[in-house]
Amino acid sequence: MADGSVYKMVVLVGTSPNSWEEAVQNAIAVASQTLWNLRIAGVEELDVRIENGKVAEYRAKVKLSFKIEKGYTL
Repeated sequence: MADGSVYKMVVLVGTSPNSWEEAVQNAIAVASQTLWNLRIAGVEELDVRIENGKVAEYRAKVKLSFKIEKGYTL
């Protein structure tokens, strides 16, 4: 019988002073430095931080999944 794949999911908040797209890219870029086998990213929520009546920061809540390898400890 073949082994099925197992995936772990984490939720991160990426930020950017420029755009939501860049906020998502930042979250994935940082996660990829410590997580391997990233597979899927889903954007769950978008919001902004406001200062003095202006958008100061774009924020994206990103759910990432990555494949768990045999021998990996959670």
